[in-house]
Amino acid sequence: MLYIALPDKQVRRLSFYLAMEEYVANNVKADDCFFMWQVEPSVIFGRNQLIENEVNLEFCRKHHIQTYRRKSGGGCVYADMNNVMFSYITTEEQVGFTFNRYINMVVNTLQRLGVDASPSGRNDVMVGNKKVSGNAFYKIAGHSIVHGTMLFDTDMLNMAGAITPPDTKLISKGVKSIHQRVDFLKNHVKLTLPEFMAFVHDHLCEEDYMLSEEDVKQIEVMEQEYLSDEFIYGKNPRYTLIKKRRIEGVGEFEARIELKNGIIKSVNLMGDFFLIGDLDNGLLNKLKGVPLEAGAISRILPDRIDDIIMNLLKVDFILLLTD
Repeated sequence: MLYIALPDKQVRRLSFYLAMEEYVANNVKADDCFFMWQVEPSVIFGRNQLIENEVNLEFCRKHHIQTYRRKSGGGCVYADMNNVMFSYITTEEQVGFTFNRYINMVVNTLQRLGVDASPSGRNDVMVGNKKVSGNAFYKIAGHSIVHGTMLFDTDMLNMAGAITPPDTKLISKGVKSIHQRVDFLKNHVKLTLPEFMAFVHDHLCEEDYMLSEEDVKQIEVMEQEYLSDEFIYGKNPRYTLIKKRRIEGVGEFEARIELKNGIIKSVNLMGDFFLIGDLDNGLLNKLKGVPLEAGAISRILPDRIDDIIMNLLKVDFILLLTD
């Protein structure tokens, strides 16, 4: 297998390495290629996942954790400089065969180090009953790409905080991650992380192929797709946010707000309030296409809405939707 190396030791954004996988598939003439990479704290979610269901965006912003979408399926993972990511590119296009071959390569490598590793399902590597590696797959023309994480070590506070969404009830068609119990490889080997990476390199690869500076520039151009809002949010499915609130003197409310990328697509309002006006045309339809933000909603609504729902103040309705 051919190891793909970069001409410098610069730590790049996660999106660069995703683009690098595609570039290698399209431009390096070899049946099997492999490389390892590390990133500053980052979260990567699957192609069909709902961001809000997987990622605590507020936590990530506060702790400077970057967020990215990938083209493969599967769940949401956290990565930082204490673990290592694997990328495997092959001309084999049969999904089951590719996954089995790759997972068995990883398991065999760990076993050579004395680690009691075993495959689990189709895409995980376990030590005992704990997960040390999760992997995902996708195809491009003529190639298959498998990539995943190897949990040598990591910042558990960041991991738990970043991929645990806020306590908001969501109804979604997005794929929900299953956050299994994890273990760290450092607990099972006497090697440092650089020594482990060197062992993996030597065990799996027979030859190195060094990319050029021109190759890097072309990868950076391809990377822009992964950084675009269209790619990150365009595949984000609609979801329904449920808000419940009792407003004194008005009644019980349950608002079901269908959103995509923070924009209201529809609102369904239920409860025991006293309706005296046209709820749809006078209130709910005005919210379509409006960001779910207090200021934006305030600007679009009339000053008085108590002629639609008895005793309901505009400020209380906005709090119901946005608080």
